[in-house]
Amino acid sequence: MTEDKNPQLTPVSEYGEFGLIKHLTEHFAPLNESSETGVGDDCAIIDPKGKKVVLSTDTLAEGVHFNLGYVPLKHLGYKAVVVNLSDIAAMNAQPTQILVSIAASNRFPVEAFEELYAGIALACKHYNVDLVGGDTTSSQAGLVMTLTAVGLAETQEITTRRGAKPNDLLVVTGDLGGAYLGLQILEREHSVYLANPNMQPEMEGYDYILQRQLKPEARTDVRETLKQLEVQPTSMIDISDGLSSETLHLSDQSEVGFHIYEEKIPLDPLTML
Repeated sequence: MTEDKNPQLTPVSEYGEFGLIKHLTEHFAPLNESSETGVGDDCAIIDPKGKKVVLSTDTLAEGVHFNLGYVPLKHLGYKAVVVNLSDIAAMNAQPTQILVSIAASNRFPVEAFEELYAGIALACKHYNVDLVGGDTTSSQAGLVMTLTAVGLAETQEITTRRGAKPNDLLVVTGDLGGAYLGLQILEREHSVYLANPNMQPEMEGYDYILQRQLKPEARTDVRETLKQLEVQPTSMIDISDGLSSETLHLSDQSEVGFHIYEEKIPLDPLTML
């Protein structure tokens, strides 16, 4: 027997909207006590048990935020969760639930949704987060994902952009520039492929920065580290959009200025080659 190199793909119409949602979410089991009711009801019910609830939402649109020419769907699902959880972590809160809404054109078969949700499931398991709802609908063009993340924290733990004070120390939690450089590598190799599909991509030595772009991680670990060090930050912000723009946001919200020492910025070594 010969292997079928062109397997038959399953159109979404075979499942229908509600059948597809059930198929994609049936393996998601609740991990948090605060998740009382999730997928399958009209609304999710969350019991914060006296804690503050923080919410964040992000939309990722094909052709604007990602290119499926070089972004695997499983990676996209993982990243879509992570970018939302990062905002929760930036409030010094613990991520607990997500809601996922997807609009996709009919060029996406059921198998594509399965890959996307495999990445979502991986992120949920890694960060101990529950999928508690969302929506799936059709799109006239491309793929659009909107995710909402829910987090919990004690009142005294909540950290906004408005608390920075004169003489505070401004620090970041990792090296910078790797994700942007990873994007440049992917764009370069994709352009080469479009010009000559027989060319093999040159990715050797770029594993770290490619992962920073394709499969980033949310720094949810920082919250526990700060607790152990008995450090209560005065202000926090997610810097996915870049150090300078986010420092400006901190400055505007806290009404303070900042001195940034260029030689102290922790750049990824590959960005300095």
